[in-house]
Amino acid sequence: MMATKSMYLVGLAVVVVLFQTVVADGVKGSVQLNSGVFEKILRKHKAVLVKFDETYPYGEKQDAFKEVAAATLSQDDILVSEVQVQDYGDKENADLAERFSVTKDDFPVYFLFMSGDAENPKKFLGNVKNADDIKKFLMRESGLWLGLPSCLEDYDKRVKEFLKASGDKRQDILATAEEEASKESDESKKRSADIYVKTMKKIVEKGTEFVDSEITRVEKLKDGKVSDKKKEQLNERLNILTSFQLLQRDEL
Repeated sequence: MMATKSMYLVGLAVVVVLFQTVVADGVKGSVQLNSGVFEKILRKHKAVLVKFDETYPYGEKQDAFKEVAAATLSQDDILVSEVQVQDYGDKENADLAERFSVTKDDFPVYFLFMSGDAENPKKFLGNVKNADDIKKFLMRESGLWLGLPSCLEDYDKRVKEFLKASGDKRQDILATAEEEASKESDESKKRSADIYVKTMKKIVEKGTEFVDSEITRVEKLKDGKVSDKKKEQLNERLNILTSFQLLQRDEL
């Protein structure tokens, strides 16, 4: 009986170790960091997003992290990474947590390091369960394109040109965008393209201040009593407006 129980416990321990290994190594697009390679990795990339967390994280917060990591796969200038801080045994990476004043009560904590600067990271203060919020932070602080849901890279590039231009040149860009949007056959892309065009028209009419005021208006609508379908549409609009906002800040 004792032997059977011992074998069961050993088997259970093996399963736990295997499960933990899969969880630890299963984030596509992310790398594990420790104090031995931390600054070496920072020096290799323009932007490094680092998540400090417990060992073997899981749940909604980790799902958001996985979504952010996946969104950066095509962006060579951004590296997403994770520092798992052990609070038992050898206490691996506790030195890094202490260096950046991170405690386990704070987990997960995101920092963005730019151009190898290990001393002045930007700290994410938003909702760690919301991948879009983390991506917006990453785009805003790094100036690099990721693309929020419903955003179109070609149109974001056109918006950048539009914001730099003035007068007739801005009208020409708007006309080209409007023509291409009318030819879009994919329903989802057509819906997004139309939002880009309408927003550019409003900027021509009301100025760049329109974007900030419209974001405030849409956020209030989204937080009110609206159907799931309407909330989805508002989120699409809000993501595209946020892209305009980020691109405007690049031009300041």
